[in-house]
Amino acid sequence: MKAMLVNENRDLVWSDVADPVIKSDEVLVKIYAAALNRADLLQRQGKYPSPAGCPEWMGLEIAGVIEAVGCDVTEWHAGDRVCALLGGGGYAEYVAVKHDMLMPVPKGLSLAEASALPEAYATSYLNLFIEGHLEAGQTAFIPAGASGLASVAIPMAKAFGAKVITSVLSDEIAEKIKPLGADVIINSRTQCVEDILKAEEENGTPVNVSMDCLSGETLGKSLPYMARGGYWIVISTLAGIETTVQLRPLLTKGLHLVGSMLRNRTPAFKAYILSELVKNVWPKIEDGTIKPSIYRVLPMAEAAEAHAILERGENVGKVVLCVCDEA
Repeated sequence: MKAMLVNENRDLVWSDVADPVIKSDEVLVKIYAAALNRADLLQRQGKYPSPAGCPEWMGLEIAGVIEAVGCDVTEWHAGDRVCALLGGGGYAEYVAVKHDMLMPVPKGLSLAEASALPEAYATSYLNLFIEGHLEAGQTAFIPAGASGLASVAIPMAKAFGAKVITSVLSDEIAEKIKPLGADVIINSRTQCVEDILKAEEENGTPVNVSMDCLSGETLGKSLPYMARGGYWIVISTLAGIETTVQLRPLLTKGLHLVGSMLRNRTPAFKAYILSELVKNVWPKIEDGTIKPSIYRVLPMAEAAEAHAILERGENVGKVVLCVCDEA
C-alpha cells in the first residue's frame, strides 16, 4: 500500500510501505479521509514521534470502510462506515485499528466530515467535561477561537448549555468565527484577556472551565478571576511555557490547574472517551445541534499545502486530506 512518509529534507513523499496485518482484536480499515492536527506538523519536524507499535507516518484521525475483521471482533463487520482515533498512521491507504478505537460515522455525515471527529472531539470532550466538569449554565473560556480544535470545542460547549468566551488575534478573525456561536470574542491584540475575564466575574459569569492551548503569561494573569472551584486545563503551550501564578486565589477559591494530554492516556481510557462521544455527542451531530466545521478538503497529493494552511494559521475549522474520491 501507499503511505505519506517524511524524507531527510522534511518533504512529504507518497511511498510504498508494507500492508498492515491485523491482530485478532483489530480491524482493517480502507482509509477514505484523514483530518489534520497540529501534532502532524510536529511529527513531520521530528518532535512528536508515533507511540511504540504505531506506524511511523502521520495521521491521528481517519474515516473509511472496514475491509476485514479479526477473529475476536464481533461488534464490527466488513462494509461498516467508521471513523477512528489513531496513535499514528492515518496518512495512508489502509490502517489496522483496535476494535474499541472505532466509532460509527454519524448519520448524515460524509467520510470527509467524519474524519474530522475522533481526535478533536475526543480532546474537547475530555477536557471540557471529564477534566473540566463543565455543566449547563456555566462559563467556558476556550482561547484561540480560530483553531481547528476550538471550531469543535466552542459548538460542543454551547450545545451542552454553556456560555463560551474565546479569543482571536484580529477583528477580521472574530468575524470569521462568529458562526461557531461564542458569546464573547476577545481581540487579544486590542483587548486585555484578563480584564475581560475580570469583568465577566464582576458580572456574575466567571469562568468555570478553561481549555487552554495557549498558556503563557495570560494564564497566570487570568487565573484569579475564575469561579470558585474552577478548572483551568492546560492542553498546550503555544503562547509560552512559563507563567506566574498567584497562589492566594488558587488557595482561597479552590482552583484546579490541570495539565492534560489525550495522546498519553491509556488505551482503555481512550476507548471510554470514544464510547462517551457516541452516547452523548453523536445524537447532537445527527440532529444538527453540532455541525463539524471543515475549512478545506484536499487530495492526499496536496498534503504539503494542507500542512502549510495550518502553519499559516489561515483555517477556521478542520483541514482534511482525501485518499479516495468517494469521501
